Amino acid sequence: MLRRKARRVQRDDQGDPLDAAQERRVRAVLALGGVPQTDLPDGVQQVRLRLLERAAKGYEAPRDVSAWVAVVASNLAMDWHRAKKRQERIGERLASLRQLEHPSGEDTSVLSLAVAQGLDELPGPQRQVLVLRFFADLPVRSIAEELGVPEGTVKSRLHTAVRALRARLHEDEVV
Repeated sequence: MLRRKARRVQRDDQGDPLDAAQERRVRAVLALGGVPQTDLPDGVQQVRLRLLERAAKGYEAPRDVSAWVAVVASNLAMDWHRAKKRQERIGERLASLRQLEHPSGEDTSVLSLAVAQGLDELPGPQRQVLVLRFFADLPVRSIAEELGVPEGTVKSRLHTAVRALRARLHEDEVV
C-alpha cells in the first residue's frame, strides 16, 4: 500500500500528483477557509507544488495523501487571511498618509506618476518594504516583525528597491 501511495506522489514525471478527488477536496477546503473563487486555482497549484517538493526532497509519501493535502490547503487558507489582513493594515496606513496636505503642481504630479510606475515595476517583496519604510514611515525592526523576516532581509530588499527606483527615475529624467 505504501508503494502505491509513493507512486501517487511521484507521478510528477507522468502527470498531475493530485487526482481529481484530491483536487476537489483541496478546492473545497480553500473555499470553506474563505479563499475567494478567483484565488482557488493558485491555492491548488500551491498544494501541488508542496506535494512535488516533498517527493523531490526524498521524503516518504504521506500515509493518507488526501488528508495531507487537506491540511496543507487549510494552512494556505490561513496564510491567505494573514496576508489579506497585512495588506489591509498597509492600506489603512497609506490612506492616513494621503490625508496629509501635499503640495500640488505639475512637477509633483510628474514625480508622483513616475514613482508610482517605478513601484509597480518592483517585485512584490521589494515594493512592500519600500512602501512600509518610506510611505508608512515604519522602522526596519517593525517591518521585519510585521513581515516575519529578519531585519537584514528588510535592509537588503530596501537597498535593492531604492537603487532600482532611483535608476528608473534617472532613466525617465524625472530627477
